[in-house]
Amino acid sequence: MFENLQDRLGSILNGLTGRGALSEADVSAALREVRRALLEADVALDVVRSFTDRVREKAVGAEILKSIKPGQMVVKIVHDELIEMLGGEGVGIDLHAAAPVVVMMVGLQGSGKTTTSAKIAHRLSTRDKKKVLMASLDTRRPAAQEQLRQLGAQASIDTLPIISGQSPTDIAARAVQAAKLGGHDVVILDTAGRTHIDEPLMVEMADIKKRSNPHEILLVADSLTGQDAVNLARNFDDRVGITGLVLTRMDGDGRGGAALSMRAVTGKPIKLIGVGEKMSELEEFHPRRIADRILGMGDIVSLVERAAENIDAEKAAAMAAKMAKGKFDLNDLADQLRQMQKMGGMGGIMGMMPGMAGMKDKMAAAGLDDRLFGRQIAIIQSMTKAERANPDLLKHSRKKRIAAGSGTDAAAINKLLKMHRQMADMMKMMGGKGKGGMMKQMMGGLAGKMGLGGLGGMGGGMPDLSNIDPRQLEALQKQAEAAGLGKPGGGMPGLGGMPGGLPGLGGAKLPGLGGGFPGLPGLPKKK
Repeated sequence: MFENLQDRLGSILNGLTGRGALSEADVSAALREVRRALLEADVALDVVRSFTDRVREKAVGAEILKSIKPGQMVVKIVHDELIEMLGGEGVGIDLHAAAPVVVMMVGLQGSGKTTTSAKIAHRLSTRDKKKVLMASLDTRRPAAQEQLRQLGAQASIDTLPIISGQSPTDIAARAVQAAKLGGHDVVILDTAGRTHIDEPLMVEMADIKKRSNPHEILLVADSLTGQDAVNLARNFDDRVGITGLVLTRMDGDGRGGAALSMRAVTGKPIKLIGVGEKMSELEEFHPRRIADRILGMGDIVSLVERAAENIDAEKAAAMAAKMAKGKFDLNDLADQLRQMQKMGGMGGIMGMMPGMAGMKDKMAAAGLDDRLFGRQIAIIQSMTKAERANPDLLKHSRKKRIAAGSGTDAAAINKLLKMHRQMADMMKMMGGKGKGGMMKQMMGGLAGKMGLGGLGGMGGGMPDLSNIDPRQLEALQKQAEAAGLGKPGGGMPGLGGMPGGLPGLGGAKLPGLGGGFPGLPGLPKKK
């Protein structure tokens, strides 16, 4: 979503940090570029103007001009103001009310209200262990009520039985009554939308609000609609009184201006963002983390949270035990590739790594994308059990059969085997004797530099991500920034200067890239 803005701001601020001293003219020239970049990203003009005014006011003060590294101070000021513009602290859905808590979803047709209602219900039931009832109040759109019923069946969420001929206000009252009788904690009302804002829609919303007395009124807006989404939020807030925003399609290729403008213009917090089609692809909106991503500082906290949600603890423990013995076969490699796919693929992981966001284009130019994972998994799945457990069996005739079965060629199989050999050698080093293995030393050194002595974790030295408290993660992010980990282009401390390298993942170089690349050794070198 923010790639273009990230590239523009990154180049502008990198130009500032490279200088020894900054004059007021330098700051003004940089802020002109920042202003232009924000306007091109479709951020509202009045928001851009107030943003640049606040940055200029702080950046040309006496303390900045006397600073040792004034460029870095300007980057910090831009970062802080960006967080402020996005809302300061993240705000989640408020469930502090008498059960059943009524959550009313409003918005235009096609913005993703029904799917988002199901995603929120799934999130509340799985993460917060709440009993949720969903009710569709959309009597106009064909099969709208049936769509919500099917989504509820998929996610194992209760839905209100459909009674034809009832008005939306009657359905709302029946839903609240059914939730009380059924012992539900939360009831989600999916209201009807229109292709545009009209008077009958607003009157209907007000009637539903009066009958159901919702604790939360969430406006669902498509983040690809740009400035029109800001006007939409204003109109709904004036007539119905929204308590928060949910932005959908944040994984799209829009310019991101709506997300940056809506909080500043309406004063209402963005509570959740939709980042994909799956039920689980709904995230809380954290201004600090989004600002970090925009400025290329990475988002370690979200990356670790995503890992904790997607990594199977039993499999991770079994892998750690195998690593301790120095064993690593092709089944293990396939598991690793699947885990990376679940966590958003290489591009998603790189975007959250400090200083690695700019690598995506270089990776694409080198022919390294997430389709490569699919091809490699297909090759492994085309092997027999014996071949996966013992790759040394793979001679020419077997490779020919595997290539035919996976739709690849012998060269692709050889690259995969080379990659596996290098990773297996590394696993032996990690599980080696003396001082608890290389991996444990790496993690210990990294944790020590960040002041986190307690990240010792599982058998092979990897931390048990599922047990890390979110508050500890926030502290880790701040400590990582203090340790130099959050600087654009900065490497991870304690890893021998490997630029942006992840601990324990391979050390091959991609063509045209200066540093070690995490996780995929055995790629062809530039000739």
